[in-house]
Amino acid sequence: MNFAHRTGSPLSESSDALIIPAFNRDASLDLSGLVGEADKALGGELAKIATDARFSGKRGTTLVVSTLGKISPRRIVLAGVGSADSVNAESIRRAWGAATSAARETGARNVSSVLPPAGSALTAEKALASAVEAASLASYRFTNHFGSARKDELTAKAIETLSFIGDISDAEAAIALGSSVASGVALARNLVNEPGSFLTPELMADYARQIAVDCNLEINVFGPAELEAMGAGGMVNVGKGSANEPRLIHLTYRPEGATDSTRQIGLVGKCITFDTGGYSLKPHDAMLNMKGDMAGGAAVLGAMSALRAQGCPNIVHGVITAAENMISGNAFRPDDILTAMNGVTMEILSTDAEGRLVLADGLVYTARQGAHELIDLATLTGAIVVALGEGTAGLFCNDDDLAGRIQSAASESGERVWRMPLTEELNDQIKGDIGDIKNTGGRAGGAITAALFLQHFCEGLPWAHLDIAGCNKTTKASAYTPKGATGWGVRTLIEYVGKRV
Repeated sequence: MNFAHRTGSPLSESSDALIIPAFNRDASLDLSGLVGEADKALGGELAKIATDARFSGKRGTTLVVSTLGKISPRRIVLAGVGSADSVNAESIRRAWGAATSAARETGARNVSSVLPPAGSALTAEKALASAVEAASLASYRFTNHFGSARKDELTAKAIETLSFIGDISDAEAAIALGSSVASGVALARNLVNEPGSFLTPELMADYARQIAVDCNLEINVFGPAELEAMGAGGMVNVGKGSANEPRLIHLTYRPEGATDSTRQIGLVGKCITFDTGGYSLKPHDAMLNMKGDMAGGAAVLGAMSALRAQGCPNIVHGVITAAENMISGNAFRPDDILTAMNGVTMEILSTDAEGRLVLADGLVYTARQGAHELIDLATLTGAIVVALGEGTAGLFCNDDDLAGRIQSAASESGERVWRMPLTEELNDQIKGDIGDIKNTGGRAGGAITAALFLQHFCEGLPWAHLDIAGCNKTTKASAYTPKGATGWGVRTLIEYVGKRV
């Protein structure tokens, strides 16, 4: 989809569909402003149709009405924003995501749109960037492995151009910002949707190398020999059972003019490109969708891809711990003792608790690169899904200020997080019998004990862990997220690292 901006009268635009924001007032459709003008131009029929359809402008709802040639746009798409006094970036995203999908379903190719409304805490430029972001994400489709007939069927309805009409000071910059975020999320979605046979650790490294070239990032990739020399016992052993060897991928973004005093943020993503559970073998149903066990790494790569376009002011280290957890004569076993990069020994109770083992080395490595704070993302535990359901990430953090800033970034980006406790008493559940710590503490408090395990590897830095096991995919489409991979975390990370502290 191409985005454009021009001034003029939206109702005079020759387009297949015109998106108009619709507000809810006193539980009914607000007919003031351009909605009222469109209703008058259509002889009052717009209001009647809205009443018949019980459309009230509720956030994320849409109403499509044919204009029958009475005005230049062939259709009007009313995009429900909700109450006018509660407009924020997420209400804009939901409205324009839903409206873009509705316009596409009518067969519209060239769509025009009124500029999205600003609010007391939302600039016109931020509103436009949010609308662009949502429109692009709503149009996402993963068609890599369809045959030509199915691919043609899915792409038959596609919007070619979305033009925003109205006066705004810096439309091009706002469109670029929204597009770069959407591109980062789409990249993460693509990676999570790819089957494990199409995305091995080495292929993940290849994607990262290309992003480094395209986005002017530094990159280092370490294979088994280098990892062994580093003492990365978690990564080496988790990856030993597979013919596809592990890779630790380190991308670095440096803003222009960066100095020794520039804030450095470390992002660490779990990237198990396929997880069988190893010798603690998963049952069949639990192994389905384990191609998505690399969603944390995908989110880190997606975020890193957008930082140059976003003008991020901080140095950011993006570290991806890529491995495949398979079974062979070389695979690690229950009762093994592994030694992480910082010398902590890990007693293996379950080879299916492998994500925390690779993250252990990733966190230590990132801390040693000069990071001032660490954030890791991982599809780590089923326990967090039981606790919070789908679509909400569990946030564990050893620093209240860091936790608050992450919660603020998540809220701004429209991604849900809920802070969970690091209950010290549960450390006893992972205290080792013949090693320092066990790699699982049992079912009780499973998401908490997993986070407590990771805390041993933050090297004394402010550290946050985002358990995204319930967020990496969805079985039900929403306003700007089709069924499948969500790309969760990309937007929160971009929002977070883009702030000065």
